[in-house]
Amino acid sequence: MTEVELQGLLSGLPLPAMLVRQDDRVLAVNAPGRALLGEGIAGRHPAMAVRAPAVLEAIGAVAREGGVQEARMVLRREGQEAVFQVTVSDQGDVVLCIFRDVTEAERAGEMRRDFVANVSHELRTPLTALMGFIETLKHAAKDDPKAREAFLEIMATEAGRMNRLVRDLLQLSRVEAEERVRPRDPVDLRALLEGVISSLAGVAAKTGDRMELSGDPVVVPGDADQLTQVFTNLIENALKYGGAGQVVRVTLSPEETARGPAVRVEVADEGEGIDPVHLPRLTERFYRVDSHRSREMGGTGLGLAIVKHIVSRHRGWLRVESVVGEGSRFSVILPLG
Repeated sequence: MTEVELQGLLSGLPLPAMLVRQDDRVLAVNAPGRALLGEGIAGRHPAMAVRAPAVLEAIGAVAREGGVQEARMVLRREGQEAVFQVTVSDQGDVVLCIFRDVTEAERAGEMRRDFVANVSHELRTPLTALMGFIETLKHAAKDDPKAREAFLEIMATEAGRMNRLVRDLLQLSRVEAEERVRPRDPVDLRALLEGVISSLAGVAAKTGDRMELSGDPVVVPGDADQLTQVFTNLIENALKYGGAGQVVRVTLSPEETARGPAVRVEVADEGEGIDPVHLPRLTERFYRVDSHRSREMGGTGLGLAIVKHIVSRHRGWLRVESVVGEGSRFSVILPLG
């Protein structure tokens, strides 16, 4: 191919691409390549555009020996790292470099690894406890009725913890799979909240708390089962972590948003509040403000992650406000149309 033909081919590529001559000068860069590497680099050494030694080494090796090589390039853009997989190939008298953005793929891979590590950690503790108690019951405590009863009770607790974790993992998977499909069934939000509060009366009785619901009936498009899960999680959290003898207030109120009219459901407790440093991470999987207390209360660290995905499926927003020593307010804003 002539240089003109190569430049024409380059301009038709959707990915950032650059041609380098055998004399180590840039022959041409397509429009996506100029957006990535900068303007005015034609005729200059590739090191002026590509600040990645691995890519420059690959260009030199392909220019000398031919063939195809892969290299990794990391750039900082808008305060964040962007990762590119660069394919360097011999095209006769020139070397072709194609830059493929793999940032999201690498982030997804890292998230998967973190997720597997977290699940493994969450399961390992109860499994280790169960295995230890089983071994004890088979040998040292096999003829001790009191020890056997105590150990079996602990084993039931640990098995229940694993069951809750598996249940929440399955629920999170289902919610994520459905997140792009917006539910449209009419849901009477006031009636739904009355049902949730009624179902949690036993939890409130244990802590000596009261629950108060205020606001007018309103109908929203949604999935009643999933919204029940959202508000059960938020109100139950307020009862468990808000402190004994408090009043948990659930308020329905109209809300105007950039997308049109909506309704806000606010769940407010009178607890110790949450340090602001934790607020941005509350909906991360397995993130806990107090890991020990959360596990004692039967939490899996997935509840608010599930809430976030359900609210997102309903095209809504989750807002968290908290003042240390004064309590917390979790608000779900759902569009009416």
